[in-house]
Amino acid sequence: MSGYLKRLVAPGSWHIPKKVQKFVMKTAPGPHNADAMPVGVWLREHIGLAQNASEVRKILHQRDILVNGRACRDPQMGLGVFDIVSIPKTGKHYRIQLDLRGNLVAVEIPAESAKTRLCKIRNKTTIKGGKVQLNLAFGANILADNTYKAKDSIVVTLGIDGEERLKIVDHFPFAEGNVAMIVGGKHSGRIGRVIEIIKTSGSVPNRVILADDSAGERFETIEDYVFMVGRSAIAPELEASA
Repeated sequence: MSGYLKRLVAPGSWHIPKKVQKFVMKTAPGPHNADAMPVGVWLREHIGLAQNASEVRKILHQRDILVNGRACRDPQMGLGVFDIVSIPKTGKHYRIQLDLRGNLVAVEIPAESAKTRLCKIRNKTTIKGGKVQLNLAFGANILADNTYKAKDSIVVTLGIDGEERLKIVDHFPFAEGNVAMIVGGKHSGRIGRVIEIIKTSGSVPNRVILADDSAGERFETIEDYVFMVGRSAIAPELEASA
């Protein structure tokens, strides 16, 4: 199977020129959906560290790019919402987010903020010994107590500077009154306070009503697009990039 696709059909969220060349790198299977942007595309098209695929592979071979605290070796690895990308040689760190047009953008963040990652709990399971395992949306699994629920968000450490990896340091429940960022649909990139969670029957996703207090508006989305980012207000480490 080819590792490339035509630029004309590349996801709009990548926000890349469509007609400068015919093909662009394809995203490898992974925890994010098909709209996740390959590391190689991000290095070439967004921050200009490489001019071609050969240079991308060389940079990654030298372990110069860290994604969520781990060296990335695969140029097709997908970058999704709230992934942390660090470039030690330049001392720069970025958080991948969605702008109000639904485009994936890299927001530069301080080194201290790059030591943790905001994660959505996809689901949880009980494993051998009765232990509770949280399955996170970016592909990691961690053991925890039964305090946490699916659709909640947690902040975990990334094991930078010898710290313990994937230690929970904060928790934002999926609940009315808390703050969320929308990561899909026509409201992508908006931040609002959850006003009401409307349960629906069958396979139809639950509906969520949110209030954008800064604009004095209310809007609706489905719970699959809701990513909790704070309690009474947005988490401090996200304020500068919101």
